[in-house]
Amino acid sequence: MFKNFGTPLLIVLLFCLHSTAQTTTIPIRFKLKFNSNDVVKGQNFISKNNDTLSIETFKCYLSNFKLEYTDKSISEIKNHYYLLDSDSLKSFRIELPKKENKTISKITFAIGIDSITNTSGVQNGALDPINGMYWAWQSGYINFKIEGKSSSCKTRLNKFHFHIGGYLYPNYALRIIEIPIHKSQNPTKTLDLTIDLATFFNEIHLEENNSIMIPGKDAMKLADMSLKLFTVE
Repeated sequence: MFKNFGTPLLIVLLFCLHSTAQTTTIPIRFKLKFNSNDVVKGQNFISKNNDTLSIETFKCYLSNFKLEYTDKSISEIKNHYYLLDSDSLKSFRIELPKKENKTISKITFAIGIDSITNTSGVQNGALDPINGMYWAWQSGYINFKIEGKSSSCKTRLNKFHFHIGGYLYPNYALRIIEIPIHKSQNPTKTLDLTIDLATFFNEIHLEENNSIMIPGKDAMKLADMSLKLFTVE
């Protein structure tokens, strides 16, 4: 009575092995730049508004990655959060699932932390408050943080602080970015994405705007600007 039991089981096992064999991973490498220059801690840069500035801290949460292929199929990783940190070079390289022998047409991800995660209490790993990216339960997580110095800032030690977050409407700071990948850019081993901080500071006059550290209208404007930072190399 058990003679035929092995046949469907074998089919299922072969299907699982076939499905597994069709999936691999691809490294995503982020490069922190100011125009064409690598961002080095303490190095001076000049914005188009003639602000001389240096970057001391850059941190940014990325989540909900999706790779879309030319045949419209998708690979995605849900409920996983990555923290890019300028003090940790290895944090700028992540691995995403990719279907073998498929051509990527678009990469999509969120800049920041979604509202459900924000209201789920203190967590660990990349979301651990020890990483310095959590305000409190009322305000939640900081989506991205940029700190540094500029002689244009009439502040103590000429410092600027931009802490952008907020999970309650109308101050919901999470942003979804979609980056098309053209055939000429299509990666076979590594997908390189540039984060150009010049794009951010070219839109700011540091003498007038040098400290945003709570959710609000000003933070929402900078959250919108974050969509312009990421480009495929």
